[in-house]
Amino acid sequence: MILTLTMFLLFLVGGIALGLPIAIALIFCGICTALYLGGSNANVQIIATKLMSGTDSVTMMALPFFVMAGELMNRGGLTKRIINFCNIFVGRVKGGLGYVTILACLMFASLVGSAVASTAALGAILIPMMAKSGYDRAKAAGLVASANIVAPIMPPSIPMIVYGVSAGVSIKSLFMGGIFPAIYFTVIMCGVWFFVCRKDGVKSNEPRLSFKETLKVFLSGLWALLLPVIILVGLRGGIFTATEAGVVAVVYALFVGIVVYRELTLKDLFTSFISAAKMSAVVMFLAAAANVAAYLMTVSRIPQAITESLSGLTSHPILLMTILMTIIIVMGTCVDVVPTILIMTPIMLPLITAAGIDKVYFGIVFTLANVLGLTSPPVGPVLNVACATGKIRMEEIIKPVIPYYLFQMALVYLFILFPGLITVPLGWLGG
Repeated sequence: MILTLTMFLLFLVGGIALGLPIAIALIFCGICTALYLGGSNANVQIIATKLMSGTDSVTMMALPFFVMAGELMNRGGLTKRIINFCNIFVGRVKGGLGYVTILACLMFASLVGSAVASTAALGAILIPMMAKSGYDRAKAAGLVASANIVAPIMPPSIPMIVYGVSAGVSIKSLFMGGIFPAIYFTVIMCGVWFFVCRKDGVKSNEPRLSFKETLKVFLSGLWALLLPVIILVGLRGGIFTATEAGVVAVVYALFVGIVVYRELTLKDLFTSFISAAKMSAVVMFLAAAANVAAYLMTVSRIPQAITESLSGLTSHPILLMTILMTIIIVMGTCVDVVPTILIMTPIMLPLITAAGIDKVYFGIVFTLANVLGLTSPPVGPVLNVACATGKIRMEEIIKPVIPYYLFQMALVYLFILFPGLITVPLGWLGG
């Protein structure tokens, strides 16, 4: 068994080391492991069937719909209206643009579900705006990058959809469970920014709006904020499933972009379809490839072997969760969120089941630990996007990000020590 596990990891790490994309490396690992095991496991037809069944899920269909809705809302004039909406509440306090950024990231997160997309959309507007107002450009980029990791936490969350399908867990429960952690992360960001902007001594110079202008901005922003309300109320009330919620989100995004804001053109619509198709295809192919690797792990009893080797920890759930999340945080420095979820879910699930840990609670903390990797070098995809939109070098953004990263990581461990921070609000929301 140890030899099989060693060979599996050798094939996987070897494929990645050769420079293969993660999905191809997973298929390569699966085929090599099948050939090593021999017998019926090496049947090409079985491998092809598992590859196809990896995305053969009604629940997984929610993913392209939510991605498409995010693209439409982004190109339909939503971004600037969310920024203006937040600005009327906190724009005039000291460091106001920073708070506007944090709140805008939370609101935009409830629409796009992708930290990279959210950083690209908001960073292109907010980083130059903050720099023009006297904020340090690197610190502004660091704030935008760190604040945007709520996007994969706040529903609709793409990583939670992927975990839910992989683990057979209710997407509705995961979505409901992500609301309060996203709010906790936002509060932490505001607390850290409070001390950062006090240290820099930057004051607000936002112009005061008239009552008529304020009312106009407020009403315009409400159209954008109605979408997450419709989705959450619909899911909570059992009106539609997660997949149907994705369809509703697309229809609403089209209505707002074309009829209400009138900024969504045919060209934007075509571009949105192409972009959503590309992003969805990447995730779907990863899911298909991971299903092959997961099947080979199962038939070679790798998860069972890991469970048996760590069986002494199953009677100590907090210690087990601490060790598992530490592994995930370390993996996040070199592997993206979705691949990590697809690779580690079938390995960790038997352990948390044996320890009696709730799968929904685990999935939420698991997602939180994964998204920390979005702002940790050397990979840090969100850092790269923030650097591109802020026109700064990677080495300039790392130092400003560290305070946010440390507090966000501390919050993940706090959720492990006090599960009620997640489970109690989840119970209120019917998850």
